Amino acid sequence: MILIKNAHLYGPEDMGIRDVLIGGGKILRIAENLPEEEAYGITVIDGTGKVLMPGLIDAHVHILGGGGEGGYHTRTPELMLTDALEGGVTTIVGCLGTDGTTRTMTNLIAKARGLEEEGITTYIYTGSYQVPVRTLMGSVMDDLILIDKVVGTGEIAVSDHRSSQPTKEEFAKIVADTRVGGILSGKAGIVNIHLGDGKEQLSFLRYVLEETQIPPSNMLPTHINRSRSLMEDGIDYAKHMGGYIDLTTSSDPDFLDPEEVKASTGLKMALDAGVPAEHVTFSSDGQGSLPVFDSQGKFLHLGVGKVSSIYREMRDAVLTDGVSLTDALRTVTSNPASLLKLSHKGRIAENADADLVLSDSDTLEIHTVLAKGELMVSEKRVLKRGTFEY
Repeated sequence: MILIKNAHLYGPEDMGIRDVLIGGGKILRIAENLPEEEAYGITVIDGTGKVLMPGLIDAHVHILGGGGEGGYHTRTPELMLTDALEGGVTTIVGCLGTDGTTRTMTNLIAKARGLEEEGITTYIYTGSYQVPVRTLMGSVMDDLILIDKVVGTGEIAVSDHRSSQPTKEEFAKIVADTRVGGILSGKAGIVNIHLGDGKEQLSFLRYVLEETQIPPSNMLPTHINRSRSLMEDGIDYAKHMGGYIDLTTSSDPDFLDPEEVKASTGLKMALDAGVPAEHVTFSSDGQGSLPVFDSQGKFLHLGVGKVSSIYREMRDAVLTDGVSLTDALRTVTSNPASLLKLSHKGRIAENADADLVLSDSDTLEIHTVLAKGELMVSEKRVLKRGTFEY
């Protein structure tokens, strides 16, 4: 058992100074002045002067690697466990991207199970950029109903030169099948949507909301901050249609494209415009390729997304952009947990999973990470590494 003493809890709401008792992978008790029963083998962590927050949820990670837009040699590497832990990420949703041929669904689920065995929680989306959707069991609905780790479909690409150029009707059918599969399996049934920089912007999602009875909670468009015009369209979509928007954190803040909006700044823009704090999420696009093309669509170069960037942007939202810690944390904890229907994740509460991050209160630098009650990072040092990281 582990007892965290005198930490300032943000769960993600401000809960004040409390002690937290952890055992069996769960949060057992939250109270003031819990006794230290060393005779029972409790490990005590001093949280004085520190902030305790839920472990982060990253709902868009290319755990197998991604890319290949520049040829075979540009296929990006797989995710390693420490890449997640160093960013306080304890729950991940893995996805395929541009390449649904050499990166397959069978590979994806095997990698997800491997990361789970190493200590974090994982889920996956079925499919990739391509339409018709490539699945494991023959259909989106079958995958959702029959495969435990599948929580939705994605990332489906629209408004992008690399997409399959689906019609709005084809896209709506994918969302409909995903929703019904979610209803029948008790899962989120959410479609994770890659948005490129095409002129269509969010028109596919608006079509679904205007022409069907499907609610906005079944769609999560990502890369909303890839350009200022798309960011503005995303704000309008979230504010006036009740939609949800996801901001990508992996771009290097020192080398942002002039049109791109830093995720932390995008959150501030959305909140200032009146978007409900519960309708914005961050995800990293970790291990995904970050290709750059010229105006003619010719590949120039690429970078690789980092899962740890999700914590950086949450932190920058607070320390640089002036967003409250509660609202910044929502984007990486309770908001994705709610959309993904993970009732045991994304919050500090009794009986919730003991996924926790302890940080210095002034700098928000990560000090300790627990995943399912296991100490993964302590005193700013990674304790648990992946199988092939030694």
